[in-house]
Amino acid sequence: MNHETIRALCPTHASAGYDWADCCEVFPRLRALETTPQSPRHHAEGNVGIHTRMVLDALLASEHFQSARGERRERLFLAALLHDLCKPETTVIDPVTGDIGQPGHSRRGAVDVRGLLWRAGLPFALREAVCRLIAVHQVPFFAFDSRRGESPEFIARRLSWSLDLPDLICVARADMQGRLCADQQARLDDIALFEQLAREDGCWDGPRAAASAHTRLMYARGASVHLDTPLFQRPGSQVTVLCGLPACGKDSWVARHARGLEVVSFDDAKAELGLKHGENDGLAAHRAIDKAKALLRRHAPFVWNATHLSEQMRGKTLDLLFAYDAQVRLVYLEVPCPTLFKRNADRDTTLKQKDLERMLHRWEVPLPWEAHELRYDVTPAGHGP
Repeated sequence: MNHETIRALCPTHASAGYDWADCCEVFPRLRALETTPQSPRHHAEGNVGIHTRMVLDALLASEHFQSARGERRERLFLAALLHDLCKPETTVIDPVTGDIGQPGHSRRGAVDVRGLLWRAGLPFALREAVCRLIAVHQVPFFAFDSRRGESPEFIARRLSWSLDLPDLICVARADMQGRLCADQQARLDDIALFEQLAREDGCWDGPRAAASAHTRLMYARGASVHLDTPLFQRPGSQVTVLCGLPACGKDSWVARHARGLEVVSFDDAKAELGLKHGENDGLAAHRAIDKAKALLRRHAPFVWNATHLSEQMRGKTLDLLFAYDAQVRLVYLEVPCPTLFKRNADRDTTLKQKDLERMLHRWEVPLPWEAHELRYDVTPAGHGP
């Protein structure tokens, strides 16, 4: 599987169709959708394979997809094709009632699709656009009934900082049209209302404007602030937080860009304590965090060098930094799949290749609203040592 074989799956003009057998040949995991049941209440049409094909049919018939060209058309098609890829792995059937659910399939699907498309060498921007759509493809269904108690305005604004809302609405609408359920029209009405809200709020054609990066950050983190009014930022440390898979080049980045700065590193802490990979991680974490707190109390600039691979892992570090009023820049590093595994095999490390493979199942690329500034330092496929 490579980018060319994936691109060939996508219809190139308005009257073209798709070949499901070809899709399953390129993405063999799609075959499991044909035997994965769904709740009859939400999917009276049948299994996940039937639903996915109905979604693709609805997508191809949509005005938004038909007017799309090039990479936009490709990302819409891939997002619709792969949006339920992880339903087989997440299916839960209640032994008493027989109710069927697939909790967490959207988020897990985004992570698994990221790994698949990374191995295939898709361009970073295209891959991430697809994964971000998959991760939140159901959000427009329930924006007016958020389980987290978030307002639809908040949801639309934060989404606008990480993806294209017209694309999300297109995929969400196709997902709802590609099923049989009693509340279909009500959910389609909610999607239309969410679209109208986004248009009126100024986040339909691009990211919602904010008075400052700090104002946007605090708003995204749930603070009660007005986006159009600059929020005062107290002085604190200037911190660069590195994130990325092991062997992606974080140590080299520090050597090139952060000479003379203090570095907080779990790996350094492990080395100082004589620990191997996976051995007493808690002790190493405490040592690194204690060093970070000492630097934060002095308002000293420093680099935090760790994988920070998932949103949850980054969140622990970022919560600490923001509690000390730090100005945070996230730098995400990535290299192509063959480069990464070759580097890991060649370097002096206790991290085995199979352990590196397992880490891919926690791999979530940072989003723009997670810090004051975000930079992607990505080596394209076909480049790098």
